[in-house]
Amino acid sequence: MDLTPREIVARLDKYIIGQDAAKRAVAIALRNRIRRKLLPVEMQEEVIPKNILMIGPTGVGKTEIARRLARLARAPFVKIEATKFTEVGYVGRDVDSMVRDLAETSIRIVREERMVEVEGKASLAAEERLLDLLLPTGKKRSGAANPFAFLMGGEAEEKPSQEAAEQYLHTRQQLAKQLALGELEERMVELEVEDSNPPMVEVFSGTGMEEMGINMADLFGGMLPKKTRLRKVTVRDARKILTSQEAQKLIDMDSVSEEAIRRAEQEGIIFIDELDKVAGREGGSGPDVSREGVQRDILPIVEGTTVMTKYGPLRTDHILFIAAGAFHVSKPADLIPELQGRFPIRVELEELTRDDFKRILTQPQNALTKQYQALLETEGIKVEFTENAIEAIAELAEQVNQHSENIGARRLHTILEKLLEEVSFQGPELSGQSISIDQEYVAKHLEAIARDQDLSRFIL
Repeated sequence: MDLTPREIVARLDKYIIGQDAAKRAVAIALRNRIRRKLLPVEMQEEVIPKNILMIGPTGVGKTEIARRLARLARAPFVKIEATKFTEVGYVGRDVDSMVRDLAETSIRIVREERMVEVEGKASLAAEERLLDLLLPTGKKRSGAANPFAFLMGGEAEEKPSQEAAEQYLHTRQQLAKQLALGELEERMVELEVEDSNPPMVEVFSGTGMEEMGINMADLFGGMLPKKTRLRKVTVRDARKILTSQEAQKLIDMDSVSEEAIRRAEQEGIIFIDELDKVAGREGGSGPDVSREGVQRDILPIVEGTTVMTKYGPLRTDHILFIAAGAFHVSKPADLIPELQGRFPIRVELEELTRDDFKRILTQPQNALTKQYQALLETEGIKVEFTENAIEAIAELAEQVNQHSENIGARRLHTILEKLLEEVSFQGPELSGQSISIDQEYVAKHLEAIARDQDLSRFIL
């Protein structure tokens, strides 16, 4: 709530190199949401988000900017591809499914937050249930008599002595101490869990059940008895299962659904990728009809409508839509005018240069070189990248992108994987060694492939 647009851009800079115009646009959009919350309720309804259209080739950071923005704002976020709604002809998914996916994401976020809130109480209840499993108080399944059966309602014929009751409490206290010290983690216990496989019910319909937002278990609710099964697990695993079960009991799912719908409506972000693939108008026949049909179906979702989900109606008026596309063949003007008007903010993302590749390899918190160093360090291998190696990799990425399809920063993934293939394969055998990746190492492993352009098209 306290982040200024400048601070939002600074946070994004930790993970994304360049693309300042796009970062500024999304930072302003996020800040406007904060400003809107401070307005009177009547005015809040009138202020709608200014949706953003990102234009740029693949691999320059369009998706990453939207995903990082949602994570920064802790907002429900879904990424969908416009081409999902049209395949051969017009037989793709129902456009309402993007809103239902957003509702599911929001439910998961709120449920996880509530689970954390009740974690303490759930852990205590799980420990008690663990003690019941380790020291059962009723008859065993084999039918053998249990000396502590009286504690479950008295299966024993005579009232137990005071001595037996004290012995039970003492034994339970000892087990509780052992549990606390972690001495029983590997002991096996048997517990009842709910069968996660739903009943097999075939429905013949032109529209799939997924598109209708219906789950068979939700549809029949209490009409179908819950199926359970016995599992033998270690105490360590049983604790996780029981804690989750107890947390679910402590959570009010009606309250979760209400809050999740509110968040999806007021804070949700939907990223529509590959919008350029459905750009096309007045084709008359052929694929253009399908593309324009998809645009007209997407339009009411972006304009503001109410979509029915299994958690209740969800309004899309205040969801922030970020669309993206390369627009190599088509252009934004090829979209139908109504849809163009719903994306008033347009930003063009720049192609990545050699200097950008160098910064991408080293500066972000999740830089690829840092990822490979961390992965190989788990095998006891210390990998260092020299400055001239970084320059060689960046230069090679730029060359390959120029000579073949330009896939932006994704080319670095391919090059680094090929470069470190031998080290990764021999990992366990190289434990304890230090490996320096320098310019000569890069040339030895990649130069021959890079020189042969036909070969590089297949490998790099």
